[in-house]
Amino acid sequence: MTAHVGRRAMVSALYLHIPFCHARCAYCDFDSRALRGAALDAAADRYLEALLARVDALGDAGALADVRTAYVGGGTPTVLGDRLPELVRRVRAWCSPSELTCEANPESLSAELAAALAESGATRVSLGVQSLEDAELAAIGRLHTAEGALEAVARARAAGLDVSCDLMCGLPGQTGESWRRTLAGAVAAGPDHVSVYPLTLEEGTPLARRAEADPALEPDEDLQAWCMAEARRELVAAGYAPYEVASYARPGHECAHNVAYWTGESYLGVGRSAAGMLSAPEWDGLLALLGGEPAGPGVARVRYVQRDDEATSFEVERLSRREAIAEDLMLGMRMTRGVGPELLARAREALDEKSVGAAVDEALTRGLVAWAPDGRLAPTERGWLLGNELYGLMWGLAADD
Repeated sequence: MTAHVGRRAMVSALYLHIPFCHARCAYCDFDSRALRGAALDAAADRYLEALLARVDALGDAGALADVRTAYVGGGTPTVLGDRLPELVRRVRAWCSPSELTCEANPESLSAELAAALAESGATRVSLGVQSLEDAELAAIGRLHTAEGALEAVARARAAGLDVSCDLMCGLPGQTGESWRRTLAGAVAAGPDHVSVYPLTLEEGTPLARRAEADPALEPDEDLQAWCMAEARRELVAAGYAPYEVASYARPGHECAHNVAYWTGESYLGVGRSAAGMLSAPEWDGLLALLGGEPAGPGVARVRYVQRDDEATSFEVERLSRREAIAEDLMLGMRMTRGVGPELLARAREALDEKSVGAAVDEALTRGLVAWAPDGRLAPTERGWLLGNELYGLMWGLAADD
């Protein structure tokens, strides 16, 4: 008999990982297997059987009852074809999220699949556009073209789905002018949401190995900083509001799932390499499904990563109350709105007034934050550009005196 989660469990977000793609991009270090044809069909069927059973077990335990946002990521979920709407329907059998996102690559999002996703209950797709310059796409190993990306945006919009576009700066061969063309093309396509990320070279990836032999492939950090600032100027001018360090949205189209991550809400991760975060009582309530030991004394929050397909192995990290609050302050500073007076009051009470005051004063002195009229402490443009400095100040509060 499955143990049911107590009413203290208010898990509001669900992440499901699909570790398959048709080809690994040159910069990718995510957990994903590049497969096609019969090999993909066989592997996907096995994986989905375990994933659906996991969703059912969590649903039967009551763990999904309060989920208001779900996100299917990867990998490339759209390589699942008709299996992806089936997964969406299974999630909706256990909860009623107001937002349900599926990641997609342009070449694997057909008009038929977009329509099926909308019919099954998906509300949003996040498209890995990255660039609207064919040479740049080829340099990072993407399978689609600029034309294909724009067609995919149109297909998703025609199906009635909200559309987000991911863009990357610092790509091999990218220039200021080519970045401006990508931004202009993305805005003209009319997505509801745009995320902008600087390329990072992860050790062991094909692009990192190529850069060792040809340093010209290393991302130019000055160009990346200019690209990020230029994206903010162009997207704001086009009606997209910056609400998070890397994300812009038309009014009412912010990604609720990402906001949950940055504001300390509990979330479940399902599938190999999926990460979750639960309060100590929530973790203990789901121990029969998550394995391991109880949270234990002094633990406020538990983070975990599923390490296998069958959900029998998990990597677990336990955070004290001090660490959890410092983490909330750090992640909250990713948001344009910053952190509110309630969180600051909890921090002062849990961490002590002196240390919190010193960190806040230091951030103010460096020009990284400013007080908003409603009492929120929000990052300035300088704090946005020098985010790592700001995040480090907040996370530094996790250390014991």
